[in-house]
Formats: sequence, structure tokens, C-alpha cells
Amino acid sequence: MDNDEPLESKTTEETETQPAPQSSDEMLYCEAEDPTPVDKEKAGRESSETDLEIEDTEKLFTTGQRELYTEACKLVGVVPVSCFLRNMEESYVNLNHHGLGPNGTKAIAIALVSNTTVISLELADNCIMEEGALSLVEMLQENYYLQELNISDNDLGLEGAKIISEFLQKNSSSLLNLQLSGNNFKDDSAELLCPALSANYRITEIDLSHNQFSDKGGELLGHMLALNVGLLSLDLSWNHLCSQAAVALSNGLKANITLKTLDLSMNGFGNEGAAALAEVLRLNSCLAYLDISSNNISNEGVSKISKGLEFNETLRILKLFLNPISIDGATSLILSIKRNPKSKMENLDISNVMVSEQFVKMLDGVYAVHPQLDVVYKSIQGLSVKKTILQWTNPMRLIQSYADQNKITVLDFFKSLSATGAMKMSVGEFWKAMIKQNQVPLNRLQLRELIKRLEDNTGMVNFSFSLNRTLLAAGHTPGTRCSQQIGGDTEEQMALSLISQTSAPEEPALKSEPCKAQQSDTWADLAKAQCPMVDQGC
Repeated sequence: MDNDEPLESKTTEETETQPAPQSSDEMLYCEAEDPTPVDKEKAGRESSETDLEIEDTEKLFTTGQRELYTEACKLVGVVPVSCFLRNMEESYVNLNHHGLGPNGTKAIAIALVSNTTVISLELADNCIMEEGALSLVEMLQENYYLQELNISDNDLGLEGAKIISEFLQKNSSSLLNLQLSGNNFKDDSAELLCPALSANYRITEIDLSHNQFSDKGGELLGHMLALNVGLLSLDLSWNHLCSQAAVALSNGLKANITLKTLDLSMNGFGNEGAAALAEVLRLNSCLAYLDISSNNISNEGVSKISKGLEFNETLRILKLFLNPISIDGATSLILSIKRNPKSKMENLDISNVMVSEQFVKMLDGVYAVHPQLDVVYKSIQGLSVKKTILQWTNPMRLIQSYADQNKITVLDFFKSLSATGAMKMSVGEFWKAMIKQNQVPLNRLQLRELIKRLEDNTGMVNFSFSLNRTLLAAGHTPGTRCSQQIGGDTEEQMALSLISQTSAPEEPALKSEPCKAQQSDTWADLAKAQCPMVDQGC
């Protein structure tokens, strides 16, 4: 008996320590050792917060990312997305328009909990609903690598706004850029999102365009801007914001010290809203980009904005496209910039306004004071399209010709524009340097085309990134063939296709080969076929 008692005790102890059967979620992650009682207690505490957490950290090393995703798909009952399987080890994954639904989104969220490579994830138009949004925010609390998330056009509505608001209030994620466009957010959603954004200091870019915020939502957004200390970019275009919302947003902008980019296009601010924004331009010291296109702002509102521009020292880009502005409003804008010696304005978009030759002469005087400035207008009254086409020559061909004559490379020419010989310049600095140099005179139409070919989509002109491709597009043949594959084509093959897109005719005579331009009956048709930028002025 004495010998049996320890045995019975031992058996009892083993029975007590036998782990309980695991749920299907736990089985997804656990192929390693059984959890200790401490681990089980911890898992029990955390299960109420999320069902996406990894119960065993050793799973990261025992199961590959693809296997983890396929097992997650089995768990939730969906077919794995081949695009995700192919790209889940890349930094950028685009799954827009894949019909994921809430369960497909949950499977992807499970796979991303332990993922360390994906930085940017696109999930627009996938009908993820609030269940999918919940899975994503739970994943974001565990994943500290994902920085950009696009869940636009998913009709999240009020329930989705509630989930996202609770996530934003925690400030516990590495997420920097959140796109929520087209999610049927109304003013009641703004009541949830705005307090959360007021307290959030991690999100730097947020897109709330194509929603249904009205003046009440605009008031809440304005209050948020006054309190937020993290946002650098805000997109509120294509909402229902009118003059009352414009006043509230302007009041918030007066107190804001971080926001640099603001898109308010396609709303209904009117002249009253323009007057409120004019006061912002006079006082705000950080806003660099402002888009108020298509806001029913007439010359009256533009005159108010012009007064604000006379004092502004930070704004670089102002877009006023599709507002009912005449040449008088355009004149007040450029004269206000001229009167401000500290103006940093680089781009003024009034591309629906037809101007006169007198306006162009006046603009030349403004350019003399602010060489970095580019004003985009529709066209010049009385200037024939034929004359405009004849003035257009591919800018890269001119630069290549200058380099050949002086026995230098095109890269040497570009590097000479910077005092340090840098391979990168901001668009504004590059514009200013190209205007000041006199080796290769270019008009503004040619300079816009050159920047279009050299810009790397980050506001920088990158010579090393774009030079070979641009040279080929200009008709220059390198000494050796580049065999680097880009999307299935060599750089040379890609460049040959660009030639037809970028090279404008040097004379109106057309080749004998049939083309769209030859079938044009008028010079206007020819202009659109060969030089689509002709209406924007030189």
C-alpha cells in the first residue's frame, strides 16, 4: 500500500496537469510544445481581446507564412487568394477588388499577425464589413510593421466607424496612413471618429473623401484639427461640406501646427468659405498644399484669398480648378503673390481660366520675382493652336543636344543644377534651378513635361531613377543594351513605347503612316492628339 500511494498521487498529478483540448483557433498556431499552466492562464486573459493572437511564439519559426495563411483559410472556410500567396513576402500588397468579404479578410489578418515584410496593404472594395474591420484592427494591435492600410469603398458605415474609432484611441499601432474613402460615413460617424482622431498622435495621413459629411460633421472635423498633433495630410474631398463647415475647419486650422496637406475639393464652400480660408492663409504657418477646386468660389471669394496670399509664407501649391473664376480673379491672385516677397508659392492651378496676352506679360513680371512659380491656365485668347504646337520641342532632346555639344553627359548637366551635385532635388528646387539656368532654355510647358518624366511620385526629381528611361523616350540610344527586366519588358523596349507617348512633333507635317493625328480635320484635333498639354499655356 505504501508503494501504491505515491503512484496514485503521481497519476492524479499527471491528470491535473493534462492540458485541456485546444480550440480550432489555437490549433491553427500550435504545432510546438503544449502550453504551460501559466501560458494557458495568459491565453485565457487575452482571448477576450482578440482571436488573432499567436498562442505559441515558436510557431513563427515552425510554420511558413504561406502555410499559415492556407490553414487560416481552412479555419474560416474560404478559398486562399493566389495574389496574396504570391506577394505576402513583399512590402506592398494590392488586394483591391478581390471580393474577400469578412471571412476572407479575417484569414488575411490572421496571416499578417506575425508578418514582418508587408508595409502597405490595399483592401479597397472588398465588402469587408464591420467583421472584417474588427479582424484588421485586432491584427494591427499585434503587427508592428504595417504602416499603410487602404480599406476604402467597403461601406463600413456607423458600426465600422465605431470599430475604427476604438482602435485609433489606443495609439497602439505602427500604422501611419489610413484610407477610409467611400465608406458611407455620415455626421454620426464623425461624432465617433473625430474624438478618436483628436487623441491620436500616430496617424499622419488619413483619407475621408467620398463620404457624406455635412456641416455638422465639418464642425466636428474642425474641432479635431484644433486638437490633433499628428496629422500631416487630410483628404476631405467629395463630401457635403458647405460654408458653415468651411468656417469651422478654418477655425481649427488656425490652431493647428502640423497639417501640411489639405484637400477640400468638390465641396460647396462658396465665397463665405473662401473668406474664412483667406484668414487661415494669413495666419497659418505650416500648410503647404491646399486644394479647393470646384467649390463654387467666384472672383469675390478669390479676392479674399488673394489678400491672404499677400501674407502667407508657407503655402506652395494652391488649386482652384473648376471654380467660376474669370481673368480678373486670376490677375488678383498673381499680383498678390508678386506683392509678397516671402511667398513660397510653386504651383497655382487655375487651368479652367482662359487668359489674355496682357495677362501673360504681367505673369512674366511675377516670374521675375518668384522664378519657382508655375501658373497653370487654360489657354491664351487669340493664340492659335498651330503656333503653340510649333513652339513645342521635346525637352530631353534639347538637353541631350547641349550635352553632346559640350562633351558631357546628361547626368552631369542635371547634377550641375545642385550646388552639391545631388542626385535628387525637390520639384520646387528643380523648377527654380531650370528656370535660372541659361544653357538649355525651356518654356514652362516643356519644363512641366520634363518634371513629369523625372518625378518619382514623392515630390522629388530623381535623376538616377528616371534618367535612362527618359533618354530613351527622347530618342537617345545608349551605348549598351540594358537587359534588366521590368514587368516583362526590357527598359529599352519600355522606352520605345514611351517615345510615341512623349515625343511631340517639331513641325506640323505628319508622317505618311496613318494615325489618329492624321485623321484630324482641325488644328485643335491635331493638338489634342499630339500635344495634350497645349491648352495649359507655356
